[in-house]
Amino acid sequence: MAMARKRDSKRAEGGGVRNLGLIVDPRLGDIEDDASSTKRRSMLSLAGSLLAEISLPKLLVAWSLLLVVPGFLLGLAPIIFIEWFKVVTDKLTSLVIGLWCVAVLAALVALGWFGWRTLFRMAEENFWALNSIVVQPGYAAFREALRQFSERLFARKASEARRARLRAATAAVAGILICSLAMLVLYCVWPRAHLFGRISEIDSWGEVAIAALANSLVVISAYLAVAALIWSFADAAMEPPRSFGSFDKSQSKADRTWRIAHLSDLHVVGERYGFRIESGRLGPRGNERLKLLLEQLEALHAKDPFDAILITGDMTDAGISSEWAEFLCAFTNHPSLACRVLMLPGNHDLNIVDRANPARFDLPTSSSRPLRRLRVLSAMNAVQGDRVRVVDREKGCIGETLENALKPYRADLKRFADIARPVLSKIPEIWARAFPMIDPPTEPNGLGVILLNSNADTHFSFTNALGMVSAEQMRGIHIARAEYPDACWIIALHHHVVEYPWAAKALSERIGTALINGNWFVRSLQPIAGRAILMHGHRHVDWIGHCAGLSIVSAPSPVMEVTDEKNTAFYIHTLAIHTDCKLRLLSPERIVVAGKPTRSGP
Repeated sequence: MAMARKRDSKRAEGGGVRNLGLIVDPRLGDIEDDASSTKRRSMLSLAGSLLAEISLPKLLVAWSLLLVVPGFLLGLAPIIFIEWFKVVTDKLTSLVIGLWCVAVLAALVALGWFGWRTLFRMAEENFWALNSIVVQPGYAAFREALRQFSERLFARKASEARRARLRAATAAVAGILICSLAMLVLYCVWPRAHLFGRISEIDSWGEVAIAALANSLVVISAYLAVAALIWSFADAAMEPPRSFGSFDKSQSKADRTWRIAHLSDLHVVGERYGFRIESGRLGPRGNERLKLLLEQLEALHAKDPFDAILITGDMTDAGISSEWAEFLCAFTNHPSLACRVLMLPGNHDLNIVDRANPARFDLPTSSSRPLRRLRVLSAMNAVQGDRVRVVDREKGCIGETLENALKPYRADLKRFADIARPVLSKIPEIWARAFPMIDPPTEPNGLGVILLNSNADTHFSFTNALGMVSAEQMRGIHIARAEYPDACWIIALHHHVVEYPWAAKALSERIGTALINGNWFVRSLQPIAGRAILMHGHRHVDWIGHCAGLSIVSAPSPVMEVTDEKNTAFYIHTLAIHTDCKLRLLSPERIVVAGKPTRSGP
């Protein structure tokens, strides 16, 4: 007994679990932590797992709801319109119009007058749904695949200038090829289409469905044939991205300056020893590095205060409640930093359906996606709700604060978080109206911040990283610019807007993570070139450059890409507005976050 007590005492003094002779230490993880890791597994291996585990019935339902139904409704719209138009014209051309005919005619005209908006909105929504799911991703994938092939073949060691010329040429070729394919589809489908005939001319309801789908293919193909040429030649003509050769210098004491700490891709996990989805055991575990980062930021802020701390997405690793709790608790311990944080959603905050299974996906009717959006809105409201404003599109101006915009819906949002009811919640509408968020300048010719949601609507973990900036958000940017015509802007988003000016290692880097309409986005911002800076994260790539007159800052992740014992870094940027009202990016300050050796013990 005395020997047993002595042995137990030694174990307690030595840390208990550490001396039990564990065969496998759970704190160091195992193969299951690498299930979705693109650092530990090839894309081919991940695709094989996906095919083995995917639910085919669920996939069929998803394709029906996301592709077939929108396609059917889009193709049905012209049939309905033609039928209404024919009935009205038949009544008008009738030689004998009695009282009953006049009443019917009035009802038909009223139906058309009040119903055309609904019909047009239905057709428009389904058209853009198909555009975002199939058309633009297909164009971007084809363009980038062609670029990847041509660069591997002709430009392995090319200069930035030669690679830029090659990319311009391949963009034009891609547009011509896609236009040709779209015209071929149009030629094959046209005989089955029924764009200008009456529904009575179709033999059965089955034929109506076929005609509607054929109509949809005709519309999409015709649009793609024209749009591909426009997109591709615009891409080819656009100035290529180039790395910064040198930074601006503050020219006088009259320059107004702002000090911005730029963080991105923190990937907070909800477990003490948790690993990240993307890196698995080749990355950090737990949130110790975030704690070190915030302590370092606190010290830097005490010496020279920040004007803002910008976090460009992926605050969490999978958007689950425990991760948001860890993120918010970390900043609660640093109130002087929390009151300066401006953040926006990344794909890991919104689009990760299951962190352990990339084959799982959400049905459009699932409550999971609205819940992830709700968590993001709740966290953003807690951190910056009293400082950022939403755009009032009806009035065409910057509206109320995010906090006030969400106030009428608080009870409904809490109820949805608790019981996921009602199924048809208002969250999609609230979410769409929330972006862009505007932190207005404090003076008419000062510096403002525009926060975008650049995440594409995906329902599949395997395609979670796709990005797209909607036309509605671009309209919000134009409204903010019109309200502050003399101001300069930081335009922040998660996804990289252009490809970096060097060869990509793998095709997956180009088509699985990019902003699909990035070139259109950059062209749309050219009117404010010299008065705006784009800041983003997403790829964890440390790069600063310019494209089409716009300065672009790509942030590294201060957490990801390395294991715990290695160093990471982030940047503090100083922005200056000179007397010529131009926004200048001064030489940044690179801050190293020192790594710590991994410990097995608690």
